[in-house]
Amino acid sequence: MSAQERLTDALYGLGWGAVKRLPEPVAVRLGRQIADLAWKRRGKGVRRLESNYARVVPDASPERLAALSRAGMRSYLRYWMESFRLPAWSAERVRQGFEPRDLHHLTDGLASGRGVILALPHMANWDLAGAWVTTRLETPFTTVAERLKPETLYDRFVAYREGLGMEVLPHSGGTAFGTLARRLRDGGLVCLVAERDLSASGVEVKFFGEATRMPAGPALLAQQTGALLLPVTLWYDDSPVMQGRVHPPVDVPETGTRAEKTSVMTQALADAFATGIADHPEDWHMLQRLWLADLEPRPSDGERP
Repeated sequence: MSAQERLTDALYGLGWGAVKRLPEPVAVRLGRQIADLAWKRRGKGVRRLESNYARVVPDASPERLAALSRAGMRSYLRYWMESFRLPAWSAERVRQGFEPRDLHHLTDGLASGRGVILALPHMANWDLAGAWVTTRLETPFTTVAERLKPETLYDRFVAYREGLGMEVLPHSGGTAFGTLARRLRDGGLVCLVAERDLSASGVEVKFFGEATRMPAGPALLAQQTGALLLPVTLWYDDSPVMQGRVHPPVDVPETGTRAEKTSVMTQALADAFATGIADHPEDWHMLQRLWLADLEPRPSDGERP
């Protein structure tokens, strides 16, 4: 493990160990102070966040984009401070911490026994939404997690999410898809963060008028298992309670090849995500490159995935 990896792991360990013991008002203030400091330093992540917001709000002035990126960093740090504290929240605090709209799409789908896939972008606090599902709806679910470096940091995230009631599968290794499909065929619930996949296997879609790639997994799982595919978007308001919406189902097209159906369904997911992000851009935590036009050239073939 490199010195940088040891430092990263130590900082996350400090967050989970110390922040969860702070009184909530203190944690909220600390999160805002860290967010404002990071925003003022205008590091690479803040600049990328602002660039991404320029796609979402194309007519925004520089002043408006600056205000959005500051609000975005505050939202992002609220996510982290909440996540560090979630393991210490009572079941009642979790149950009262989220108010999703149009929940009937999810509950009716689960009641039908056909299995449900929830697909989300990186908005607000998807970990809180997951904890709410396992606590308020008393419904376990399965998700995947990207392998992080160092490995000890990945282990921390897996233990954290499993402590919230989630089954967590590693993204790599090739076995996750089969396990997810089995859970869905058994009538279970699968939750996937699904708006960024710049690998060669990603499906190209139009997102705020420009090309990017999103994961094929949600659409393929729905086709293969007959599960219901539901987009979900999340946002914060001025209260301690996170808001959200379960969007109408993305149907499997009646005709076309598997690839054609996957393309249509993934575009429908992108459109639902765009609706939620356009309404609450500051709660979309995309501090990385997303659009294909932003990928840096690679000497061998002119692109980098």
